[in-house]
Amino acid sequence: MRNIIITPKRIKKELLILLVCLLIAIAVNIAAIISYQTSWWEILTQMGYEIAIALVLYFIFLIVRVLKFFILKIFSKK
Repeated sequence: MRNIIITPKRIKKELLILLVCLLIAIAVNIAAIISYQTSWWEILTQMGYEIAIALVLYFIFLIVRVLKFFILKIFSKK
């Protein structure tokens, strides 16, 4: 059985992608706050929803990256 080694570079890349997803979720929340003219306190009170949305976005991006990997792998074989 082979050992799987995750490099620090890969870990940093995945954490950066997760951070971008979280920032997108926070930006959507800010847009909703502006749109519905609610209290800015909701940025903190809705943090659980923002984290959940960020995880959903992360897994969507993960699926897209996996599909891209397999499609490139299939078409690169000649």
